[in-house]
Amino acid sequence: MLQLNVDNLLKKNGKTKYWLFNELNKISPVSYTNFNNLVSNKTKSIKYDNIEKLCTILQCKPNDLFITK
Repeated sequence: MLQLNVDNLLKKNGKTKYWLFNELNKISPVSYTNFNNLVSNKTKSIKYDNIEKLCTILQCKPNDLFITK
C-alpha cells in the first residue's frame, strides 16, 4: 500500500505540518480538513496537481513523497 511520506520529509527539513499548510495555501486555498486527511494518509486519492505542489514546496521528487507499507 502506498502512503505519503510527508511527516518524514518535514522532520528531515525541520518543518512542521502548520508550515506546510501555510505554504500550500499560498499556492492554492485548501481546507485544513482536506490537508490533514491528505498528509495523514486518510485519503483514497491524490491529484497530480497536489503531488506537484507538495514536491515544489518540499523540494523533492515524486518518488520521495511515497513509501510502501
